Amino acid sequence: MAMNDPLGDMLSRIRNAQMRRKGKVNTPGSRLRANVLDVLAQEGYIRGYSTTEYGNGRSEFEIELKYYDGEPVIHELQRVSKPGRRVYAGVTEMPQVANGLGITIVSTPKGVMADHAARDAHVGGEVLCKVF
Repeated sequence: MAMNDPLGDMLSRIRNAQMRRKGKVNTPGSRLRANVLDVLAQEGYIRGYSTTEYGNGRSEFEIELKYYDGEPVIHELQRVSKPGRRVYAGVTEMPQVANGLGITIVSTPKGVMADHAARDAHVGGEVLCKVF
């Protein structure tokens, strides 16, 4: 069966693994997922990730989750723009999460980046997810 929302699937896998206090979680690979994982790693929400290539264009990511004092660093991980309803934001109306304590991951013409980086680059785009 075809997966309609691959990014939503990855975010759900991360949420579920953190609820079970797992150290690592696997997810199928794609460029969009890699870009989102890069932003999560740069912002300090995950330790990192590694890629396993299986050939025929198939790959898999192993995501190392991050905990602080036994609690997950990611308290909330919410998909905003979905396949049925895309959400776009200009640079002036870019949403803030928890008064700037969290981040919004945005897909812009200059690449996938956090909301503060999009404001600095003065670009808007599709709001992918909110992380706090």
